[in-house]
Parts: sequence; structure tokens; C-alpha cells
Amino acid sequence: MKIVVLAGGLSPERDVSLSSGSLIANALMEKGHGVLLLDVYEGYQNTIHNMDDLFLYSKDGIKYHYTVSDIEPDLDAIKVKNNNQLAFIGPNVLDICGFADVVFMGLHGSIGENGSLQATFDNFNIKYTGTGYIGSLLAMDKDLSKRLFVQANIPTAEWILYDINENTIHDVKNTIGFPCVVKPCSCGSSIGVSIVKNLEELKTALSYAFKYETSVLIEKMINGREFSVGILNNKPLPVIEIIPTTGFYDYKNKYQSGLTSEICPADLSLELTRKVQEKALKVHKTLRLGGYSRIDFILDTKGEFICLEANTLPGMTPTSLIPQEAKCLGIEYNELCETIAMLPFNKNLKH
Repeated sequence: MKIVVLAGGLSPERDVSLSSGSLIANALMEKGHGVLLLDVYEGYQNTIHNMDDLFLYSKDGIKYHYTVSDIEPDLDAIKVKNNNQLAFIGPNVLDICGFADVVFMGLHGSIGENGSLQATFDNFNIKYTGTGYIGSLLAMDKDLSKRLFVQANIPTAEWILYDINENTIHDVKNTIGFPCVVKPCSCGSSIGVSIVKNLEELKTALSYAFKYETSVLIEKMINGREFSVGILNNKPLPVIEIIPTTGFYDYKNKYQSGLTSEICPADLSLELTRKVQEKALKVHKTLRLGGYSRIDFILDTKGEFICLEANTLPGMTPTSLIPQEAKCLGIEYNELCETIAMLPFNKNLKH
């Protein structure tokens, strides 16, 4: 097949996406597919004489490579490099994606996960991996997700949506209290996230979160062990436990090798394993997610799994969780990528 791996974009998670995308592209090439790694924002600037020539095969000897820095990308510099292009979809992207058999969504954040690109592809009848526009929107907006969790009796931390025109830091102290977690409402990869213990830290955390979004979620901090469960083709994968060496599972700890221990399968009883897998599948269905997803939890001191959030396009970097979970079932990385690429052709699986 001819597969476009769509990555990059104008998102704080750009570097993570390009790292995931390069690995996915190489894996699919090694499985014999023709692959093009394409930046959704930068697009393809050159004149296209023959679409077929854009796709690389393993015999071409070209390998994609991208390393995630320990700091977030300079998006202003990316804009300047592209003549301050206003469109989030770059030149020739839709034409190339329409020519391909399928688009592997290697994107993270904003346009990749909020449903807007999925809706655009639906209008152009372009096949793509992951979740459709409805589920993408519901999962990306953490306030909407948590409201649905409450309706579905899925435990989630107490929260407020902080409005700078309506709320004060004292409202947070009186309702949520400390410690609490401050995060942009629709970012991933722990970008803009802070753990807050007092009013002064809250001021700093709000300024940091508002760099990325005008909507900020503040939730009560839940102490406990952190776990994640991948869903692949409507079936839960083995549970993985996440243990940062220091601090919490932030951007640096997620993507720099050696800073976090990931134990898979997690050291849980059979009963607790089944419990969290069932909850993960319930979250997946409640949010109308697609071919694969990843659901994150905290196991609190009372033995209850508290859902943190759902991820519609989980990372596929060397330190990412879904590939580790799949490997516990004997599914190697290349096979996992090919399996995900084939899911849009499964007529029984809806976006």
C-alpha cells in the first residue's frame, strides 16, 4: 500500500509527533509499503510531477529519523521558516493524502487530535487511522471528557474549568484546594501542566498554562500509582505502570530515555488488572474512540482507579507506552504499525 504518515504540525507536541512519525514510517517501509512522512503544516513545497515518486520503499535505503528535544519546540520559528503561513494544512497535503491508500495519523495536539483534520478528511473521503472527529473532540477537551465520565459513572478527579474573567485563585483554594494539578484543557504530552501546593505556585502555574490555551483545567491531585491501558481493535492491551525517577510524568520524563520506569505487565492482581482494563474499555466506548487509544489512570489509596484522560493518538516513540504493551502480547513494533494502518479497512470498526 501507499501510506502517508502525517506528523509535525503547529503544535507544542510537534517534536513528539515527528519522532513518532519517523519510527512509524520506517516500520511500514520495512513491512514493504510505500511511505511518505509528511509534515501537515509545512506540506510539500515542490512541484509534483508524479505522485508515485513521493513514496519511499525499504529498497530505497532512506531511513527517517527525528529526536525529541528535552524542551518544547519554538513554534514562532517554525512559522517564520514557512513565511508565517496562516493555514494549518500546508501545500499539497490534501492532494497527497487523497492519492494514498491510507493516512497514518502520527500527529499529537491541536489539529491532529481535536477532530478538525478528521472532519476535513471525511469530507474528502480520505481514509485515516485512529478516531473520527466526534471522539477526537470529546477526548481532546478534558472538561467535556470528565463531564461524560461523571455521566457514565467513571471515577475522575474533582475539577473546575478556570475562567480568568470569572474565577480567582481563592476560588481554587476554596473549591479544589491544594495540592492540585493545573493543565491546559486541550493539550497533551503534559505540556503546560504543573503540580501546585500553594497560592503563589498557582499564580505561576496559571501563567504557564495560559501560554498554550485560554481554557485551563484545575483538578484535585490524586495520590497513588499511575497506570495506562491501551485499546487496540476494541480489546484492552496489558496494563503498564509508569514510575518517574523524579517528579511527575511531565514532558521531559515522558520523552527522554531513562527518566521513567515502565513496568509491563504491571504488578497488579488479576482482579485489579481486569478492573482497570474494563474501565479503559468503558472510557474508550463512552468517548466513541476508534481503532486504538490509550487511557490513563491513578490507583488511589482506597484501591479505586481514577481516570485521568484518554489519548486518541498515543505516542509511538521509543519510550511510548502502547508499543511496550503490545510487545507483551508478542506484537512487535513493525507489526503493530501495520495492524493500525489496516484498521480503517475494517468495515466492522467505526471511527
